This record gives sequence, C-alpha cells and structure tokens, in this order.
Amino acid sequence: MKVIIQRVLEARVEVDKRCVGQIGKGFLIFLGVGKEDTKQIADKYIDKILKLRIFADEMGKTNLSLEDVQGEVLVVSQFTLYADCRRGNRPDFIKAGDAKLAKELYEYFISQIKARLGKVQSGEFGADMKISLVNDGPFTIILDEDLV
Repeated sequence: MKVIIQRVLEARVEVDKRCVGQIGKGFLIFLGVGKEDTKQIADKYIDKILKLRIFADEMGKTNLSLEDVQGEVLVVSQFTLYADCRRGNRPDFIKAGDAKLAKELYEYFISQIKARLGKVQSGEFGADMKISLVNDGPFTIILDEDLV
C-alpha cells in the first residue's frame, strides 16, 4: 500500500463536473493498493494515519491528531502511486493491485476510517477525477511499505 497524505484547509473531488466529495480542514489521502495488500495491512495504515500528530497545538508545535482538531478526510484512489519509471519513459504499473482487489481495499479503507472518525468523503473508484485543494503548510507525508 502507498499513501500520500496532504494536510489541507479544504479539498474537493469532481467527476463529470459534479462534486462527489468535499471536506474542510483535514487530510486529503491518495491511496494506492498493491498486489500483496490485505485488510490487515490497510488496518496498519489507518491506525497510523489517525494517530499522526501533524496539526499545530496552541504553541505552534505539530502535536495534534486529526481527531484532536475534529478534522475530516477525503480519500481518493490512485493506482498511479505504483508507477515504476526505472526503465524507459512509459510508467509500468505491474506492482499495482488489480481493480477488484484495489476497489475492495479502497472501500474497506474508507469504511474503517469512517467507523473511527466519522467525517469521511471519497472520490469515485476508477473515475477520471478532478481534485482541488488548499494545502495547509504545505504539509505532505508519504507512507509506503517501509514506513508502516
């Protein structure tokens, strides 16, 4: 699994010019599912994400979690996180999970965050999405197999 987390003041995802997900302060999460990923791996990422302390406290120190600031989450599937560009100029996506696995884990990921946090929106799996955001910081974190 590969995850990019962007701390945002707001984020929005559109499909065919209609808004399918929108949040205020919180995390915009781009989620890539790999061939070997499981629900147990997703659980580790979810736990890490919900415990990340990357919002400023009253002293300006990044010491508060998503829950502490009553933040929201927007999750967008992005298989292109598995792009391998080492050979040639055309990316290879051989390590990305197939559509069935990716959709299953994407939906699981969303449901588990929603169960623990409540305020979750999502993109539309497999759709051509247009994403807009106001990055807060900017503050971007990349989680992959080596970090969880």
